[in-house]
Amino acid sequence: MRVVQLIFALGWAAFWLLWLVTAFSVKQGRVPWSRALGIRALIVVAAILLMRTRVFRGDGHGVNTDPWRAGFGLILFALGLAFAIWARINIGSNWGTPMTQKYHPELVTSGPYHLVRHPIYSGILVAGTGTAVALDWLWMIAVTLAAVYFIYSATVEEHYLTSQFPESYPKYKGSTKMLLPFIL
Repeated sequence: MRVVQLIFALGWAAFWLLWLVTAFSVKQGRVPWSRALGIRALIVVAAILLMRTRVFRGDGHGVNTDPWRAGFGLILFALGLAFAIWARINIGSNWGTPMTQKYHPELVTSGPYHLVRHPIYSGILVAGTGTAVALDWLWMIAVTLAAVYFIYSATVEEHYLTSQFPESYPKYKGSTKMLLPFIL
């Protein structure tokens, strides 16, 4: 099981390193910190409290030992990260941290954005679910917190996009689900 844990650790580390490196090649924008700061602080505090309570320390509580479950989790993890990376490549320099408002935005509706309006969020949530399936169901706490944050961020972003693209964004929103194709 240690090998599976190592794969997840290296996979997440590589993913977030890629995110950090590609953050330097985006358009200028601003984040409405007055709105975003509170929710970000809440997520960080919740994560710190969870870590302090040993939920994510790998103390053996609830750790998966089933190779089929680990394999299925690895598949979800890989598919989720691949989907998020495909979306990041497709959105190009229009990408930004959650709730960023670009000075010269473009509406991207191709590639994974044809399937869902927020494919990066979707991919990260699927990868997180894969982590929980493969390693420990307690990871679903982190996935749930991320889902709450992503839905909040998506809602804020969509208000901004509706004001920037008053004719095209409502049509896009009406024809494409937020996070899960054909469902949500």
